[in-house]
Amino acid sequence: MTFSFEPDPEFANELEWIDEFVREEVEPIDLFVADPWNVHDELRNALIVPLQEQVKERKLWACHLGPELGGPGFGQVKLGLMNERLGRSLAAPIVFGCQAPDSGNSEILAHFGTDEQKERYLEPLLAGRIVSCFAMTEPQGGSDPEVLTTSAALDGDSWVINGEKWFASSAHAASFFIVMALTDPDGPAYKRHSMFVVPAETPGIEHVRNVDGHHGYLRFHDVRVPADHVLGGRGEAFVVAQTRLGGGRIHHAMRTVGLVRHNFDLMCRRALSRTTGGEQLARKQLVQAAIADSWCEIESFRLLVLQTAWKIDKYQDYKRVRGDISAVKTLMPRVLNNVASRALQIHGSIGVSEEMPFMTAVRDSYVMALADGPTEVHQVNLAKAILRGYTADTDVFPDYHLIRRREQAEAKFADVLARHGVSAQTNS
Repeated sequence: MTFSFEPDPEFANELEWIDEFVREEVEPIDLFVADPWNVHDELRNALIVPLQEQVKERKLWACHLGPELGGPGFGQVKLGLMNERLGRSLAAPIVFGCQAPDSGNSEILAHFGTDEQKERYLEPLLAGRIVSCFAMTEPQGGSDPEVLTTSAALDGDSWVINGEKWFASSAHAASFFIVMALTDPDGPAYKRHSMFVVPAETPGIEHVRNVDGHHGYLRFHDVRVPADHVLGGRGEAFVVAQTRLGGGRIHHAMRTVGLVRHNFDLMCRRALSRTTGGEQLARKQLVQAAIADSWCEIESFRLLVLQTAWKIDKYQDYKRVRGDISAVKTLMPRVLNNVASRALQIHGSIGVSEEMPFMTAVRDSYVMALADGPTEVHQVNLAKAILRGYTADTDVFPDYHLIRRREQAEAKFADVLARHGVSAQTNS
């Protein structure tokens, strides 16, 4: 097995352009636009839309899409290297047309939407004129499908949706929602729910409040949508959801690598810039340990993500790399939390203030540990995937028991041992 993460010369030039473009043109926007998803914000549009046009002219817009949807059809390794550069800036994914939840929602619509839905929702979404919402989690829970109670009942030629959704991404600015709802309560746990596309202007949708500025708390009161607004088959919500999660988790992980490396860079600059006790922070052994541990964690995590991306490109089968993706999802919040916390500590009191980015990064690490499935679920999935490659030992003393191994080795090398006067070991 051989693999390489070195880009071809042409794409390497594009990565250099992306890196400079994000640093010089996009990062400053983060200081003025707190919500780059809000397409109704005039200042946001004045700053972001011209940059989006530059990206489109460069043919780097929505690179997660295949050629059939107007994208370049980049593989996951290329997308990973690209997203690593975007992770430095909150607005960068928007500028490059690959932001969540829209990237995943566009894939759902491309696979399961009708021609009319693609024209109404997918085309403006891909063009960057609108944003969308993914609404799955509910106030009482999110990772266990058996506790999701928002329901959809078929009434003539319409579905009627009732219930609540929590932490619904981009709900405040979305032109449509993709909503998971219970349609078959007596079916198997993962066949009870269906996925619906719901126009934002549909009567009966109540925006209770924004939870954190980007995620909303919604109530659906007899929200009526046409029967053909089911995405995929009835009871296929979890199949549909997986369409948006696999590759998206890799892109998010590589953006996290970029964010973590940014925090690491600031940590190193601080260590070289400050003195205490008559010497640089960088000469303190505990600071050196923090830097060394951070570098090792970043590089190890980055290589795991890129190897997972390579496997996806090689096998074209997300099921085959579910364990790898779970490993990525498990490590992602831990690495960000560790490095951002060390950077914060080395910066001292200013590190905990709003004048530095570290508290936001630490908070984001906890969001990552919950979004798209909590860390604990991914740990369980990873362990199950690993254990499927092993078999149980039936003997009390398994074949790796050292005495048994000695006996087997003695039998294997009996002639050689006898010529050298080595007697068999007696075990009593």
